[in-house]
Amino acid sequence: MREDDVPQILTIENASFSTPWTEAAFLHEIHKPYALNLVLLVGTRLAGYLCLNFGTRLAGYLCLNFVFEEGHILNLAVHADFRRRGLATLLMRDGLTELKKKGCRFIYLEVRGSNNVAQTFYERFGFKVVGLRKKYYTNPIEDAVVMMRQP
Repeated sequence: MREDDVPQILTIENASFSTPWTEAAFLHEIHKPYALNLVLLVGTRLAGYLCLNFGTRLAGYLCLNFVFEEGHILNLAVHADFRRRGLATLLMRDGLTELKKKGCRFIYLEVRGSNNVAQTFYERFGFKVVGLRKKYYTNPIEDAVVMMRQP
């Protein structure tokens, strides 16, 4: 992820979430030394996969942090035009591989309690529910389900 990706990322972010991250939040993540931020461009060869040919355009992103043996998935989204085509899966696979290279043994995330689709998606990668954060989300106020994956 680069600074010049942020305008396209914000378009996806604002369309995907009721409490979207700001430009400043993404810029902060880009410059953090313990952050790993991936983007997926369609119309290019990426990680051995030939992606859909819609011209070169940012179709999704994944923001992760790592500290010692812990990784944290902070933000994952795919543009609505490209959903249900396996792109989030590509981002997750690459992100988890990179966290493993960084030495992460435990990976955490939070997801809205009502977002059953996302919870099922993360379960496919071995994440399990380990807790709850009361009133974690706003707009609307909702609990977060805490999920964890370990090897």
